[in-house]
Amino acid sequence: MKTSFKFCTAMLLSALALTACNKQTAQAGSSDKQAQTMAQPVQNDQAVVDALQASLKASNINDLTVKTALPTAMPEVYWVSFDNAPAMFTDKTGSYLIQGQIIKIGDEKPADITADIIPTIAKSTLSQIPTDEMIISPAKGETKAVIYVFTDPTCHYCQKLHGELEQINAGGVEVRYLAWPRNEATVPMTQHIWCAADRLTTLGEAKHGKTPPPASCDDPVRKHMSIGLQLGVSGTPAVFTESGQQIGGYIPADELIQLAIQNR
Repeated sequence: MKTSFKFCTAMLLSALALTACNKQTAQAGSSDKQAQTMAQPVQNDQAVVDALQASLKASNINDLTVKTALPTAMPEVYWVSFDNAPAMFTDKTGSYLIQGQIIKIGDEKPADITADIIPTIAKSTLSQIPTDEMIISPAKGETKAVIYVFTDPTCHYCQKLHGELEQINAGGVEVRYLAWPRNEATVPMTQHIWCAADRLTTLGEAKHGKTPPPASCDDPVRKHMSIGLQLGVSGTPAVFTESGQQIGGYIPADELIQLAIQNR
């Protein structure tokens, strides 16, 4: 029986594996109306948190710590977040965990029931990260918008986006990088970058294939990885606007500038 519990835990934590950098998000094609809609604050239901935590403990799943349980548009279904694991759904009793999307139908267009929740969480979470933890490439002239980009130095599409950084900054968009190594092998490299004296230059060099020199500090790399998991990041680059909207993976600079300003 213990084997099955271990298997269950492994299945629940399998989403911790960081996926290939070229995974694109479906949200990039969202309508302007949906992208510009600001969600209302949602209230954590501590009773659901406690019930789900008790269910996990009863099933000998001790690797998941429940943080929040937020009500969704689906009756008695909650969006739950964890420490160091992707968010999932649960029922009001905390007896079930559901991975994936739940789509509401019957209206003019199908809608993800977390569409109003995730941007609210992301906006609050990202705005609270100290700027000195990020690698920032400021806008040229007037700052018209800010984007947050979870990045991996070895990711092809991250490299492609970084190659357009000058154009993005010239369009009035400030880029704030957060660390998102796609696997354990790239964690040390990422830590060296974040501990470098000139982090932006070192990041750029790493994205051109140059190995960063060893450096150590109280780096935020694993903190950023945990934040990314909580926000549903599953590939790099993952681009968020100031309003908390995840507008895509790699997007050409002209389109990225437009979306960033529209959804600030």
